Amino acid sequence: MTTAGTTTIPGYLAGTWDIDPVHSDVSFTVRHMMVSKVRGRFGSFSGEIVTGEDLASSSVTASLDATSIDTGNEQRDGHIRSADFFDAENHPQWTFRSTGVRTDGGDLVLDGELTIKGVTRPVSLDLEVVGFGPDAFGGTRAGFSASGTIDRNDFGVDIKMPLDGGGVVVSDKVQINLEIQGVLRQS
Repeated sequence: MTTAGTTTIPGYLAGTWDIDPVHSDVSFTVRHMMVSKVRGRFGSFSGEIVTGEDLASSSVTASLDATSIDTGNEQRDGHIRSADFFDAENHPQWTFRSTGVRTDGGDLVLDGELTIKGVTRPVSLDLEVVGFGPDAFGGTRAGFSASGTIDRNDFGVDIKMPLDGGGVVVSDKVQINLEIQGVLRQS
């Protein structure tokens, strides 16, 4: 079992890890037209994870390029980058800074501050520390998964596009999914 106060994760290693964007994924899911879900991902992001001697003293800082959104449809991506949604021309960078790691029941939670369009709000993400191990290049890797839901209106992404029969084109709730691989920084 893992708690935020003690580390019992097999192979756990304290250190500073650079997020490997080639082997990581930052994605989202949002309900569309009240009947299906649209998925998207960001192609450009970076960050640092510091695993403390005690998991509770660990931290994360990350940023992503809002213009790197990819939903599989160029027209939709252009609209999402526009002032209607992300206003990526004026707010090209989003950031996350953790404020703590804690347990909730038997689960780990990563608390932090997310900034989108210049608006910073607290968010909590369900966290899984997947594991630690050697890579093929003589280095060490670590894996982390995190997920949570945000309300896009809280960050100024508040376009309303009602449907004639009720409901909206794009839901307010956005599911965030992170699959992160870190590379241990060499001293």
